[in-house]
Amino acid sequence: MALHRYRFVLTRPLQLVPVLFGISLITFVLVRLIPGDPARVLLGTKATPEAIERIRAQFGLDEPIWLQYLYFLKNLGAGEMGRSILYKIPVLRLIGERIEPTLLLVGGSVFLALALAIPLAALAATQRGRVTDHGIRLFSTAGLGFPPFWLAIMLIILFSVKLDFFPVAGYGSSWPERLHHLVLPCFTIALALSAVITRNLRASMIAELASDHATAARARGTSERRIFWRHVLPNAVIPAINLLAVNIGWLIGGSVVIETVFSIPGMGQLLVRGIFTRDYMVVQSVAMVFACATVLVNFLADILTVAIDPRVKL
Repeated sequence: MALHRYRFVLTRPLQLVPVLFGISLITFVLVRLIPGDPARVLLGTKATPEAIERIRAQFGLDEPIWLQYLYFLKNLGAGEMGRSILYKIPVLRLIGERIEPTLLLVGGSVFLALALAIPLAALAATQRGRVTDHGIRLFSTAGLGFPPFWLAIMLIILFSVKLDFFPVAGYGSSWPERLHHLVLPCFTIALALSAVITRNLRASMIAELASDHATAARARGTSERRIFWRHVLPNAVIPAINLLAVNIGWLIGGSVVIETVFSIPGMGQLLVRGIFTRDYMVVQSVAMVFACATVLVNFLADILTVAIDPRVKL
């Protein structure tokens, strides 16, 4: 069994290579479907044809599409992502400057979502069918129905404009300021994510509370608190881990919207600006980073699932 697990850890990344290759191809094609010429967008409507052709040649946009894709793959293989048409610097440097706010936003959102979901799910499962359970289920349903951008605007109006608890937008210059700026954005994403996790955890906990091993523990005189922490929560959290990994793509997509609403200088805002300016290198590189992050999180979720429950087969 141990050898099988080591083999999985070593071979699974190789199995993900075709997935990333397919994502790179799809991303490359979709970016080229965005209307507009990057050189013309950069130089403006009054640019001369000679100036436009010079910019296109400088960034390889005058080459055939298939050759541009091969150059893109070559850069990825060399650990590079080309140069930004708009910023005139390597895209990898741009991503390095923007990745911290996005990581803090996503990480803070996951932390807040779990901090909300686990107690709510436990309370709903232990109070099944009662008013508390119905209220938590109503919260979960409502959380799924609020669009992130609308919820962000409502939270800004309430907590920033009227109550003046948090900044309206921005990121801050020091760590305390950054954390203060990120409270509302993280809470906006966490509300929707916690609603999904709460529903899943509640169902899993109800099933575990009625399972044979929980019943046997009660027959031995084990307290309900110990049964919950030793048997119910460890088994119920496994589906939640997989659900969180599956929703990582949605989480990243939500961060793009939230970074735009709150003017957070992260990778999401960089992606949006790259789309509007037709900065092909930025868009396809950021999309690849997001894709790699999604694949990596799902891989780590598989490993974590087995670490928590050895009965699960890889």
